[in-house]
Amino acid sequence: MKVGYLGPEATFTHLAVSSCFQNSVTQAPYQTIPACMDAAVAGEVDLAFVPLENALEGSVNLTIDYLIHEQPLAIVGEMTLPIHQHLLVHPSRENEWKKLEKIYSHSHAIAQCHKFLHRHFSSVPYEYAKSTGAAAKYVSEHSDLPIGVIANEMAAATYGLSIVKRDIQDYQDNHTRFVILSPEKDVSFEVNAKLSSRPKTTMMVTLPQDDQSGALHRVLSAFSWRNLNLSKIESRPTKTGLGNYFFIIDIEQAMDQVLIPGAVQEMEALGCRVKLLGTYQSYSI
Repeated sequence: MKVGYLGPEATFTHLAVSSCFQNSVTQAPYQTIPACMDAAVAGEVDLAFVPLENALEGSVNLTIDYLIHEQPLAIVGEMTLPIHQHLLVHPSRENEWKKLEKIYSHSHAIAQCHKFLHRHFSSVPYEYAKSTGAAAKYVSEHSDLPIGVIANEMAAATYGLSIVKRDIQDYQDNHTRFVILSPEKDVSFEVNAKLSSRPKTTMMVTLPQDDQSGALHRVLSAFSWRNLNLSKIESRPTKTGLGNYFFIIDIEQAMDQVLIPGAVQEMEALGCRVKLLGTYQSYSI
């Protein structure tokens, strides 16, 4: 089995893929989330492994929007990874890390370390990269520049960089949720990660176009009286005009024969459009 992921090497997505599958799959890096998802649709890879949500920065909107509007892949699994951000420099600048003149990283990584950066590098500019791995690679190739990167321990090992400050994220309970996507809804694969206690079902719900008063309340009631616990509900624009939204809903239960189909039928009777995005297992380290 071949798994595509947001690359290059040593991104947090690469770390999550390696933690989830270890050596049981072939891994293929892609430069962007859309490119990774396109590869799954084209058959270049069997699965696409991309970030969906961070505990500090919230949802990765590019993943959600591309999944809904461009490439309707099925969610067949999710992986939750603890995120530890470190400040890395080229080994030649290990003793001069407080004199850095620029910090490179992905925008989410920089945002997750705002307090540390404000305290130690308040006057130092940031430069955003496509990924933490790409930023680490750039720093490794420019030893002549007084620059540093925020990335993970895998990036330090992969690109020969020195970790000068560990765990610089603002909050220690920092996790990122990744989704495993497939063109097929029913696909089997083996993982080496820990299985969480509950499977999940994710669906997209679009409210009736006639803007009924209390429509969202009635949608939530369809889950409530059936004792279906929702772990997340989030709105995203339909891209059809201001004020038009759809909702992504995570249910802490696998698809069954009665409760979830009953909720779907009730929502459709209200005039909602419902699309199942996947029913899947959750994994973690």
